[in-house]
Amino acid sequence: MNIILLGPPGAGKGTQAHHLVASRNMIQLSTGDMLREAKDSGSEMGKIVADVMARGDLVTDEIVIGLIREKLEGDKQGGFIFDGFPRTLAQADALGDLLAEQGEALDSVIELRVDDEALVQRITARSTCGGCGEVYNDITKPWPADGKCAKCGSSDVKRRADDNEDSLRNRLMEYYKKTSPLLGYYYAKGLLSSVDGLGEIAQVQAAISSQLDK
Repeated sequence: MNIILLGPPGAGKGTQAHHLVASRNMIQLSTGDMLREAKDSGSEMGKIVADVMARGDLVTDEIVIGLIREKLEGDKQGGFIFDGFPRTLAQADALGDLLAEQGEALDSVIELRVDDEALVQRITARSTCGGCGEVYNDITKPWPADGKCAKCGSSDVKRRADDNEDSLRNRLMEYYKKTSPLLGYYYAKGLLSSVDGLGEIAQVQAAISSQLDK
């Protein structure tokens, strides 16, 4: 099974992808992770990525598609989760062509639907453990009172510089301009379903599983 998780920044795509990796043996293809992995790999594609990133240039769609092609040609396990790609209609077309070329198909596109104001409140309260990446929230899951991460014991708490209201609203506007057209694109293909992304993590997990098991 191959799926795409869609939703604005902070909707919980990464959290839900990690659950699907653990529960369904799927492979998460996160654009950022793939670029970092390629840059450090020493492969031909990795050298290209490292050069582009060293110059501060934007990584082209062709490079990202090339990285995805490498993944599709490897161990498929329980299928792939596309997280953070595609972001535009051109990328969606390119991904569809690549999947067809590899004899694969897209089975489902899940939109994590959120309310903007609630999302702003959630994200501006977000922090992560510098040791293991565990996510905390000042409102729903505060950093432990003893000052140590409940998962790994680290006392290194981090907040993203762009997890502030002005930056988040800019990122939301960018999402709505470039990525939200994908909702209509995949709806027309009969692949789109939506779940409430602002529920408890376990509730969102169950809603996604229900859609995938139909």
